[in-house]
Amino acid sequence: MPDKTIAIACDHGGFELKEHLKPLLENKGLVVLDLGTNSTDSVDYPEFGKLLAETIADKRADLGILICGSGIGISIAANRNPAVRAAVCHSGLSARLARQHNDANVLALGARLIGVETAIDCVEEFLETAFEEGRHQRRVDQLG
Repeated sequence: MPDKTIAIACDHGGFELKEHLKPLLENKGLVVLDLGTNSTDSVDYPEFGKLLAETIADKRADLGILICGSGIGISIAANRNPAVRAAVCHSGLSARLARQHNDANVLALGARLIGVETAIDCVEEFLETAFEEGRHQRRVDQLG
């Protein structure tokens, strides 16, 4: 997936995991657009979910990764934008299925629920898996 841009954003609960994941993304040849936050100081997750969603909608990034404590709140914020299909994933399998069956374009992770190794597995599967289309396309079309 070289020459692709991936946006990454988090709240304070996801900051440390974001910092672990950025080098992985860069080593894959991706252009990483870091939308913040840039510390563990308390911030409001909806701001960052919305910012990443706008980045996807404006086509400034091809894919996105969101991180908060659970992955839930920040994914809800992002999914308010019709251009986004954010999926909270807790395993490589859930990330693979989110791409294969749902054409997810944003991976949401819960830094307080999964460790770094599981997060890396999720990211790897998310980046390496293609949307299967076929019968799944009809269902994804119904989301819009």
